[in-house]
Amino acid sequence: MLAAMRFVHTADWQIGKPFRAFGARESLLHKARLAAIDRLGQLAVSEAAGHVLVAGDLYDTDAPSLRTLREPMARMRRFASVQWHVIPGNHDPHRPSGVWDRLAKDDLPANVKLHLSAEACALSPQAVLLPAPLTRRSETRDLTQWMDDAATGPGVVRIGLAHGSVQGFGGEGEAGNPVAPDRAKRAGLDYLALGDWHRTLSVSLSTWYAGTPEADRFGNQETGQALLVEIAGAGAPPKVTPVNTGTFTWLTREDHLGDGDDIAALQAKIQAVADPGRTILRLKLRGALGVAERTRLNDTLERLAAGLAHLVADSAEVAVRPAAGDLEAIDFGGVLREAAERLKATAADETLAPAARRRAGDALVELYLRASTTTDDAGS
Repeated sequence: MLAAMRFVHTADWQIGKPFRAFGARESLLHKARLAAIDRLGQLAVSEAAGHVLVAGDLYDTDAPSLRTLREPMARMRRFASVQWHVIPGNHDPHRPSGVWDRLAKDDLPANVKLHLSAEACALSPQAVLLPAPLTRRSETRDLTQWMDDAATGPGVVRIGLAHGSVQGFGGEGEAGNPVAPDRAKRAGLDYLALGDWHRTLSVSLSTWYAGTPEADRFGNQETGQALLVEIAGAGAPPKVTPVNTGTFTWLTREDHLGDGDDIAALQAKIQAVADPGRTILRLKLRGALGVAERTRLNDTLERLAAGLAHLVADSAEVAVRPAAGDLEAIDFGGVLREAAERLKATAADETLAPAARRRAGDALVELYLRASTTTDDAGS
């Protein structure tokens, strides 16, 4: 009896992708993307999967620096028992003198196979790979169509490898490269390994997007994944198992704030995430708070940011609704109190544009802070 075909399906590594909004922590995300390659190799070895299929966008650009060009190759070279199969994607299409020609001339590891043309490649006596590499960023034709007529021997497992967006199945991908939703059926594929969508997704029993092995944006998969695929033989349904491979978790949370208790609950909830040091959080806040509570919120967000890998907090829709006690804290010198009253009225004026009301609220909070600091200094 023939052994089952086992392989790892991955895509969209986008090595070299910039994360400039992260400032000094940008390098941590770069390192995490490289570390994901190690996890893919370890997964393949531990599961006796002799092949890793990379369905496009290994690099973020078709003109990476020399260091960026070499870094993933050095990682893959370490797993000598694993054969890595790579096709160009929309971020790194195969162009003359481009990234793939540079790689071919730069001591390409023996266990890395670049599929730069639509030609069948035997993975074993029982399995063949049918790649559909991109030669430009966007194609109007379906490059997987050639698989329909690709001749392979009887009883051979047929595996397609492509990068693009499945027609009529949503618009989550970046590439403008159409893929027929029934390509696997038309071409007699036992499995179609796709890249482009940055989250793990099953189009059909035998057609899958792997997602990215290291999450890179809000609103897609929360943590990086790859797919472990096992096919018992030609015509057998694939067994597909998602496996976490990422370092960082990207979360999006929304909350409504109305008082100090809500702020305390928000703080407790975020501090209770499984691994805050590896959590990148986008926080969308709405509601209305008094000046003192709005000041407390700012301090709370600063404390939370210190414990997270990164925090993107949007509190623009938290309105300032001053209470009488808030203005009492600014009740000195006459002029400041008058300014506070005007700002309070502006912040509450629903005839004004939201941006103008928000600026007034922010100014009132700043005035409150200055008044509080001055009072503390005077008391000491």
